[in-house]
Amino acid sequence: MKTSSQGIQLIKDFEGLRLEAYRCPAGKWTIGYGHTRNVIPGMKITSEVADKLLMDDLISVEKCLNESNLALNQNQFDALSDFVFNFGTDKFLKSTLFKIVRISPDDARISEELLKWNKGRVSGVLQVIPGLTRRRKAESLMYFTK
Repeated sequence: MKTSSQGIQLIKDFEGLRLEAYRCPAGKWTIGYGHTRNVIPGMKITSEVADKLLMDDLISVEKCLNESNLALNQNQFDALSDFVFNFGTDKFLKSTLFKIVRISPDDARISEELLKWNKGRVSGVLQVIPGLTRRRKAESLMYFTK
């Protein structure tokens, strides 16, 4: 499967577009729609390059989901694409969320598991991030939309 235009829009909406390199809350140099690979201070790009970087970044996300042999519909795939894009393939594959989806992709506990991933480190302290809470709720809504 591929991430649909709705899934891509979800990522874009939550990542936001930044055409100049900046440090994300986790301290990584970031540009475009949450792209972090080979970003250096002072780097600038166009919106067209940002779109290309996003599509390149989605290759590993889609590969992870497709190679996991999950029985997903398009909305479920899109919601998990956003989640994996945000947290990474390694964290996803080690998560209880992944284990539940793998066993039963329609399990209602998936919503609860998504909502557990709403924390980030701020000044070294793990705390709830309101933007992550909104993002997890949006993913859950998309995931369970038939």
